[in-house]
Amino acid sequence: MFGKKKAIVSVDGMMCSHCAAHVSEALSKIEGVSSVKVSLEEKKAIVTFKGELPEEKVSSAIAEAGYIYKGIVYEG
Repeated sequence: MFGKKKAIVSVDGMMCSHCAAHVSEALSKIEGVSSVKVSLEEKKAIVTFKGELPEEKVSSAIAEAGYIYKGIVYEG
């Protein structure tokens, strides 16, 4: 995973696996994102990306998908 970073994105409003899939799809479309794993129970998405992952793009993608962006924590 050299060169890749992770971010944990908090998302509110997901109620089912369809919602989780919708959030995953929205985040996957952001340039540089290589994978997204959504936890419905934890209301979080773990995003693996290369380069930059601007918070504005993350919040916009989630809002456009119909959910509530609650914050992001970058790791590594």
